[in-house]
Amino acid sequence: MPDIPEQPREAAAVCPVTPPARIEIAMDPRAPKRAREFVRAAHCIEHNASVLDETALLVSELVTNAVRHGAPPIITEVECAGTDGMQVRVTDGSPQSPTVRTADFDAESGRGFTLVDLLSDAWGVEPTPAGKAVWFRLGE
Repeated sequence: MPDIPEQPREAAAVCPVTPPARIEIAMDPRAPKRAREFVRAAHCIEHNASVLDETALLVSELVTNAVRHGAPPIITEVECAGTDGMQVRVTDGSPQSPTVRTADFDAESGRGFTLVDLLSDAWGVEPTPAGKAVWFRLGE
């Protein structure tokens, strides 16, 4: 597993069909479900249908990490990058960078960033004035 990238995300192409969307999600056990529902409602139907299931899975993992290890507010943003795919960013109020770990075979958690690393085209962590943002991009 590579170290967590701490670099600015690449600029997304501007989608003429779907504007970027953003939601603040309450920090409770239902947050991952709300994030999945938000992504499914906000995705670009013209460009992002082929990556929607993977996006819902990865946003669920990032929001779960924010609930367990971060601080409020949790903000989820979705942006269509046209034919380059979909970009998602989850921000929380903790400056603590996430820890990538290797989960034991029978562990019930600890695989979130492994999934993000395996399924996304690119991902990273960047500091924000109020905490950090973890982002990923999935191509069509």
